Amino acid sequence: MAQSYDVVVIGGGHNGLVNAAYLAKAGKKVLVLERRGVLGGAAVTEEIVPGFLFSECSYVVSLLRPEIIRELNLPHYGLEILPLDGTFSPMLNGDYLWRVNDHAKTQREIRRHSRLDAEAYDEFSKMMTPMCRFVKPMLSMIPPDPTTLNPKDLKQLHFLLQRFRELSSDERYTLIQLMTMSAADFLDQWFETDILKATMSASGIIGTFLGIRSPGTAYVLLHHYMGEIDGAFRSWGFSRGGTGAISNAIAAAARELGVEIRTNAPVGKILNKNGRAAGVVLQSGEEIRCNVISSSVDPHHTFLSFMDAKDLPSDFVESVKRYKFRGSSGKVNIALSALPNFRALPGVGAHLRGAISISPGMEYMERAYDDAKYGRYSERPYVDMVIPSLTDPSVAPPGKHVLSCFVQYAPYKLAQGTWDDHREAFGNNVINTIAEHAPNIKNIIIDKQVLTPLDLEREFGLTQGNIFQGELSLEQLFFLRPVPGWAYYRTPIDNLYLCGSATHPGGGIMGANGRIASQVILKNWKKAAN
Repeated sequence: MAQSYDVVVIGGGHNGLVNAAYLAKAGKKVLVLERRGVLGGAAVTEEIVPGFLFSECSYVVSLLRPEIIRELNLPHYGLEILPLDGTFSPMLNGDYLWRVNDHAKTQREIRRHSRLDAEAYDEFSKMMTPMCRFVKPMLSMIPPDPTTLNPKDLKQLHFLLQRFRELSSDERYTLIQLMTMSAADFLDQWFETDILKATMSASGIIGTFLGIRSPGTAYVLLHHYMGEIDGAFRSWGFSRGGTGAISNAIAAAARELGVEIRTNAPVGKILNKNGRAAGVVLQSGEEIRCNVISSSVDPHHTFLSFMDAKDLPSDFVESVKRYKFRGSSGKVNIALSALPNFRALPGVGAHLRGAISISPGMEYMERAYDDAKYGRYSERPYVDMVIPSLTDPSVAPPGKHVLSCFVQYAPYKLAQGTWDDHREAFGNNVINTIAEHAPNIKNIIIDKQVLTPLDLEREFGLTQGNIFQGELSLEQLFFLRPVPGWAYYRTPIDNLYLCGSATHPGGGIMGANGRIASQVILKNWKKAAN
């Protein structure tokens, strides 16, 4: 006989695990099914090179919701976030910009480049704080539908309108600009220093197939600007043991709450009986029955791979097909025998402990996007690097280091050839770009792992290699994510829900998606019981 559960969660990424933990906490019998042999999805740590632990995909944390850490008691299960201090940006002329978490120090550093920008930076920080505070509650709420007259939706809309009215007039203008402008145009209003604007605008393009001058990227900048660790805004950090340690801590909490977790258990089909989810069939042929299915994989896999399109409304299927992924980034993970030595600031120092951003100018950043527009990976890419082994020595052998490189742009669809043809050249191009600033890099490489968008799709189930399970563009946010009319974690199939990054509030290691989806599931469960 087929096994039976209250809930089957498809996908053992961090959102799926959060979702399972909260459902089990409410007394439900929950099974998590993970396709790979390791938990975490894109928040995973693996030993790719002997002795070196790589955070293969997601490599820093800032948006993991404090309420999840507290309610699941994640520190008890080994979660420890180590601070990531600042961003070091080397310039092509041999100079650099080094912003740190100490605001006064950063102001002094910016003053080296521009006295006006140092003063503006203070005002900019003061203005962005209320912007972050305005958006923060939205990360924990079910997005209201402005097209309905449902009293609960209207109440939520009134709440948002009231908060908007409480902003000053300048703050309202700034919020509207952030929602509509490009990152470059928004920053041009504040600053004149090229390297400062370039490095800050980089936050607006991460995970999107957009350039720094594309409208809508100012919001993505805000999305990353409002990093938070333990209640402190604009904080970023590493998880000790890599990002997989976050997933493992959530999984440990879930297991203690009674969740059953199975790895190497790829789902082949979602069972649909008279418009109601009834269970799943694994690729092995095993059938598992359940009352509710919660899918943390993206809409493409959930509806177009696991289901027959004829069982879904045709307009919904068309909306899912139009949902934009457009993967645009890759990862290069490198095992090092020593530390890179940057021309701009030679030697070992605190500048290597934070993020290292290869974003030397606005024109450089836009030209990187120009390549991608025509189906080429960037000849001179934007590269965001971290060396987590300096903060957490456990991820590398003594005296050795891990270098994690996020690369933009790497378009999923190439104009010529395939990613299998270009993988090695892409990896070498990234290393050559780093070598322009740190000439010793080629001599200290022990081994490397190159992940193209195609690899991210194949290995981690990210359609087109999109790290957010879909672009964070304006038409795919809030009550429009993933598709209009279905932004509430529910789907056209009764008792089938979504709980992954393709739902509100989007991507990143937040866990908010899984937590809110569990609330919706439990609420509907209670309503059905009555």
